[in-house]
Amino acid sequence: MDKEYMKNKAAHQIAHVLIEALPYIRRFKDKTVVVKYGGNAMIDESLKNSFAQDIVMMKLVGLNPIVVHGGGPQIGDLLKRLGKTSEFIDGMRVTDSETMDVVEMVLGGLVNKEIVNLINRHGGKAVGLTGKDGDFIRANKIKMKKNAIEVQEPEIIDLGHVGEVSSIDPAVLSMLNHSDFIPVIAPIGVGDDGHSYNINADLVAGKVAEVLKAEKLILLTNTAGILDKQQNLLTGLSLKDVDDLIEDGTISGGMIPKTRCATDALKGGVSSVHIIDGRVEHAVLLELFTDQGVGTLLFSRPR
Repeated sequence: MDKEYMKNKAAHQIAHVLIEALPYIRRFKDKTVVVKYGGNAMIDESLKNSFAQDIVMMKLVGLNPIVVHGGGPQIGDLLKRLGKTSEFIDGMRVTDSETMDVVEMVLGGLVNKEIVNLINRHGGKAVGLTGKDGDFIRANKIKMKKNAIEVQEPEIIDLGHVGEVSSIDPAVLSMLNHSDFIPVIAPIGVGDDGHSYNINADLVAGKVAEVLKAEKLILLTNTAGILDKQQNLLTGLSLKDVDDLIEDGTISGGMIPKTRCATDALKGGVSSVHIIDGRVEHAVLLELFTDQGVGTLLFSRPR
């Protein structure tokens, strides 16, 4: 097979990819897409760079991306280096005042600024925020109830500075979103008591998407998406499908809160939610702009 034929074939493949993307670019122009960034995509260097390129590309073709990031492993690493033991209850980190200082340093400083820098290096204009900026994420302190067999009253467990979203003021995000800037949000909120609270990044991403009536919420994970009991990828699910899969045990463990976050966002007005494989390079662009995608699409209405 001669080189000229191979060159022409490669050119046609590139043209096909661009043409396939065209209707999606047209459909999502000027729409807001909230992306929760975490997992392997935040650790592997090639995945970090491909993610930043995806976000810049989205902005350049007319979408309005907003990034919400996690950083649990990075927090754990720094606490370990400081000689402080991490304690978890039902997957949530017990966060005293000293630990909260580390959380703010890592999420609002090190991790947030690294993502901002990555996006800027690839041609974007990212702005790093926490919920304390403009007071735009208000938080309530979480108190867990743990039932004890010996007593009738449930035990109240104080997790410290762990919170949930009570409200989001969209003003700051809307201003940035409809300009050349890309907001990058660390999931830290402020309580009525003036204290900072660490909030699950999936929950923050979902609430931001709800408040802004985003076209899409994209959750990056370390799995291919939602799998059936034979470990096959389920590519499209309705709200009812998700409820059925949780009830029969197909969706279990850590995927339950993630899918609940997705269904809450759908009920709150987000058009669709994507749970995608962050271990795939350019996963965000592949999910948005190709027919096949790389994960599970959840939608509120039958299609």
